[in-house]
Amino acid sequence: MAELHLLRVFCSDDDSGGNPLAVFLDGGEVPARSRQGVAADLGLSETVFVDDAERGEIRIFTPETELDFAGHPTVGTAWLLAERRTPVEVLRPPAGEVPVRAENGVLFVAGRPEWPPQYAFTELDSPAAVDALEDPPGGHDLVGAWAWVDEAGGVLRSRVFPVRLGIAEDEATGSAAVQLCGHLGRAIDIRQGQASRILARPRDDGYVEIGGRSVLDEMREYALP
Repeated sequence: MAELHLLRVFCSDDDSGGNPLAVFLDGGEVPARSRQGVAADLGLSETVFVDDAERGEIRIFTPETELDFAGHPTVGTAWLLAERRTPVEVLRPPAGEVPVRAENGVLFVAGRPEWPPQYAFTELDSPAAVDALEDPPGGHDLVGAWAWVDEAGGVLRSRVFPVRLGIAEDEATGSAAVQLCGHLGRAIDIRQGQASRILARPRDDGYVEIGGRSVLDEMREYALP
């Protein structure tokens, strides 16, 4: 048995929405050879195994593959460590060091746009056009569709389809937010999925910072398959 935390990351201000995430704070309870199977069994967009909580060493898996970096898993894991263990200033997924900070109850991490798989982005005419999509635009298997809600205020509507990673549509995609923010070169407030919110801003050092609210829904024992 291993202790499993289930949370939602990038929630709205009223704690609705958010992308589900599974985190094993004691990642050593799950053998490396079993981790891909565990992620597939849980069926969430990502599952995180914390190998060293003090140093922030983590591994991230989708149901089909391991990722070097992802947004909502790093934000959610940093938040959970602060809530249940000890806050960290840096997370260390395979991609590299991910700076962490908290501000007014919102947890922020910073990543580089070149770290995640590279998304295609399609700007549509309106948020309604984004909402009306029935399939990934252009037949892409790793794509984000977006439109301005308030261009002056930096608010935009987004839907992301990471089909290549085994996810038909993601509720809130931090890695895509990192890349879109880097492409636009300005701070943005992303409203994605059913009710999720991602804050993103470029930094001067080539990193992009993303942040949002997290909510812990459940903690339970998990029997390894």
